[in-house]
Amino acid sequence: MTPGMVVDVGRQAVEVTLMMAGPLFLAALATGLIVSIFQAATQINEMTLSFVPKLVAMFLTLIVMGPWMIALITDFAQRLIISIPSMIG
Repeated sequence: MTPGMVVDVGRQAVEVTLMMAGPLFLAALATGLIVSIFQAATQINEMTLSFVPKLVAMFLTLIVMGPWMIALITDFAQRLIISIPSMIG
């Protein structure tokens, strides 16, 4: 296994991680922005008001995007397992 192969596998792992985390981060970011605008407009500074909607938005995003995420990580794992013989020899 060459250093280039190690770097390539690491790069692919980081790409898959970012692709899986992206929708959750975007949902949390959008929800946080909306809640903070609401808090600024109403001058309500309740911490649970920002936490609970983010939690619900991330949960809903996980339900909607879950099958895609599972397919993504399964595909990566299959490619990694299939490439083991070529990495060893």
